[in-house]
Amino acid sequence: MLSVTNLSITYKNTQVLNDFNLSLKHGDILALLGDSGSGKSSALRFIAGLDTVTSGSIELDGKVLSSNGDHLIPAESRGVGMVFQDYALFPHMNIEKNISFGLVAQPKVKQQARVTELLALIGLEGIEKKYPHQLSGGEQQRVALARALAPAPNLLLLDEPFSSLDKNHRDQLVLQVRSILKKAQVTSILVTHDETEADSFADVVGIIKNKRLTFKE
Repeated sequence: MLSVTNLSITYKNTQVLNDFNLSLKHGDILALLGDSGSGKSSALRFIAGLDTVTSGSIELDGKVLSSNGDHLIPAESRGVGMVFQDYALFPHMNIEKNISFGLVAQPKVKQQARVTELLALIGLEGIEKKYPHQLSGGEQQRVALARALAPAPNLLLLDEPFSSLDKNHRDQLVLQVRSILKKAQVTSILVTHDETEADSFADVVGIIKNKRLTFKE
């Protein structure tokens, strides 16, 4: 499903990652652990196509995305969804419009059906007409997840999406989001600095240290 081979990244004349390799099957969930500045978020950005790799290759669902420093498929065409720490919901849009934001090319009836399907998946049926400020932090993050899943991405990248929540809500949401992703069978990568969170969330845990990726047994 996802194959990253001999990836090296140099950013502003500083090497961030070296000889980075990983392989994920369809539906796998990987957590990337590491200290601040270790290159975790950089790895996500380069897989997403937001930055250009220095060397190595990235292949997703049988398509080569990047190879030896060349962008072969741009970020917007990669079929990669992203969920961030700050939710990034549009405050002036209701939940239905937030979730359907990436579906504007589809007929309205299909958009509405997809929103209904996703709200059921995340356990928040019936909130279509509410606005983000009317939801709790955990509910907002589940809506952000639904919005990222709406276009049916091949890969979902999550950059510390739980870190702004208190521990009790965070622990609960970690398990809820894992369950949602498993039901949707979406291959996913979580960036976190919390080992307990990584162990609870992921099938595979990778550790970035000294610019290299190793895997926890």
